[in-house]
Amino acid sequence: MGSVEVSREHLLVIFYQVFSPEVERVIREKFADSEVTLYQSKPGEQVPRELYRNATILVTFTDLPELEDSHNLKLIHTFSAGLDHLMSHPILKEGRIPIATSSGIHGPPIAEWTIMNWILAGRQHFQVYEAQKARRWDDKTKYMQGNHDQAGKKVGILGYGSIGRQIGRVSQALGMSVYAYTASPRKTPESKKDTGYIVPGTGDPDGSVPVSWHHGTDKESIRSFLSLGLDHLVISLPLTPQTTKFLGAEEFALLSDNSTSRFAKPYITNISRGKVLDQDALIDALNAGQLSGAALDVTDPEPLPEDHPLWDTPNVQISPHLSGLGREYLPRSLDILRLNLDRLAKGEPLINVYAGRGY
Repeated sequence: MGSVEVSREHLLVIFYQVFSPEVERVIREKFADSEVTLYQSKPGEQVPRELYRNATILVTFTDLPELEDSHNLKLIHTFSAGLDHLMSHPILKEGRIPIATSSGIHGPPIAEWTIMNWILAGRQHFQVYEAQKARRWDDKTKYMQGNHDQAGKKVGILGYGSIGRQIGRVSQALGMSVYAYTASPRKTPESKKDTGYIVPGTGDPDGSVPVSWHHGTDKESIRSFLSLGLDHLVISLPLTPQTTKFLGAEEFALLSDNSTSRFAKPYITNISRGKVLDQDALIDALNAGQLSGAALDVTDPEPLPEDHPLWDTPNVQISPHLSGLGREYLPRSLDILRLNLDRLAKGEPLINVYAGRGY
């Protein structure tokens, strides 16, 4: 008897940049059992419809087919962790094709970016660097009162997903106490586990890092959390109608008024979306000294206009939405797809499938 031929998956990978030879090699080796088509999308140009129609697996960032061109698709994998840029597309509204995200891969780089900004501010790095450029050997007593470390500080993490968990893990290693905030209650050991993709050796898989867990979607709950005497507030929330301008003047004042530090007011870190904050209220709070500083990888709008007052606000560190980037990004995203293709072949549940989850 002859052997039964197993049909190969047809993998269509669409990206807005040319893949480096190294990344292309990774793709072809990782999916050697599939037919692979790589396509670079271009602004204002449609992806050829026949590419979509021939594909069984789509890997993409922003490009999705029309419904009539998607009949052969078994799975869509996105290079992004969030889907807010795709929510209005008919593919998502129909819900027939499972869509898996790259949630889970951003924890290591974003945690490093977060801690880096804390340390740069705490060790007065910018002042020291300016002295170096000026070839000036400052009297070290000049830095005695301003320098500080992170040991013993309290960090509140709004949105304890994969990114928040890695920030929590690293914060704990620095001697900090971690307080987690989620939309829904996590009162059992099982509910505190991370069920999504985890970069090996990172994160908080069993949810054991926080000294306490807090939850809620109403103002009373968030204000109770902000009254804990936090030194750092990390914002790692998805952007939804409920989280738009989730934090404003009243919340910043509450955070400041409940500070227990003798040396510095609380520090804000935002690695989610700019619209989660009332940015004008943040500027006012920083100018008034209610907050000691802010690290912002996201702003409202993006790009931030040259004449925007946020650029000149004291003690603000701004980066152009790059905290999650790195040479590891695409290979890690494809690790999730490889895992899901193996599960798909075995009829097992997929991971990181979008289901409109909260934070």
